[in-house]
Amino acid sequence: MYNISDCTIVDLSKVHNEAGNITVLENNINIPFKIKRIYYLYDVPMGADRGGHGHYELQQYIVAASGSFTFLLDDGVNKKSFFLNDPSKALHIQPGIWREIRDFSSGSICLVLASHEYKESDYIRDYVEYLKYKDDTPII
Repeated sequence: MYNISDCTIVDLSKVHNEAGNITVLENNINIPFKIKRIYYLYDVPMGADRGGHGHYELQQYIVAASGSFTFLLDDGVNKKSFFLNDPSKALHIQPGIWREIRDFSSGSICLVLASHEYKESDYIRDYVEYLKYKDDTPII
């Protein structure tokens, strides 16, 4: 099982010219998995939190497409915060990591690139159940 040290900020390629910047994301090239789902969070009310779950199998790349927000990752033993505010960087979240998202700035857009299509059975939505899962799962 992964832990938070396996979740990292990844520098994405950025091409800059006078007309603006472009960052390209490609399956199995600069993303280590095949993207099967893309979604984004926006218009999150000031002070609201999102997330509050883990996944058994899903990997994600998280990009602050606009604005900023903070991801709090938890592996059942350690916790680490990641402040995202640069669209040329992604947070790679491995399977088996609990996540909470907070401190959304006004106008922020949280872009999520996911390794699997939506499947409710992949979610761990109760923190006590998450801790039990982590206790029962061997470390990779």
